Amino acid sequence: WTLLSALAAQTKRVRVGVLVTSNTFRNPAVLAKMAATVDHVSQGRLVLGMGAGWFELEHAAYGIPFSTMRGRAQRLDEGLEVMKLLFTQEKSTYTGKYYQLQDALFEPKTVQKPHPPILIGGQGPKLILPVIARHANIWHLRVREVNPEGIKQLSATFDAICRKVGRDPAEVERAVSLRSAQLTEPAEEMRDQIQAFADVGIRHFVISLSPAERKLL
Repeated sequence: WTLLSALAAQTKRVRVGVLVTSNTFRNPAVLAKMAATVDHVSQGRLVLGMGAGWFELEHAAYGIPFSTMRGRAQRLDEGLEVMKLLFTQEKSTYTGKYYQLQDALFEPKTVQKPHPPILIGGQGPKLILPVIARHANIWHLRVREVNPEGIKQLSATFDAICRKVGRDPAEVERAVSLRSAQLTEPAEEMRDQIQAFADVGIRHFVISLSPAERKLL
């Protein structure tokens, strides 16, 4: 997030964000303040990427508590509730199992209203997809060997979950990451591939660079 703020200050048009921030790493109220600062530095270009956390070894290495998948999903759900309250209310009070607020002030508010778009990564149908359906503006899918047919099947499951929680599925933009190697194909094949993703509802593409390619930037 420190580097993200520096990048935001050195750019003008590109949107900035993390794919994704583990909710387990910080208290959501602290992260909300960090996000608001980056949104101001970038003049409203932040995408707030969030995830439940998955890399147990990383947590063990730094002494960060690592719960069950259910516990991490519940923490993410509450954490997003906390952040959205702080972004939109003059004073926020919240009593959850994991997080609490008591007449919490939050100023300045973010540049983007009601808050920066929330991108959530994940695809577990029982635990994570309901959280995404409730809170996300953008859903980042990670389908093995990303392919349109897999996305189509997963999207149908997600749409049903959205309706169950009272959310219009069309409100959630779908996103995938493409490896840079996929972009070296002939232009016509590349257009066909992008169109195939668009045909199953993908509107947001993230290009993933290899370590070697990042060194060239």
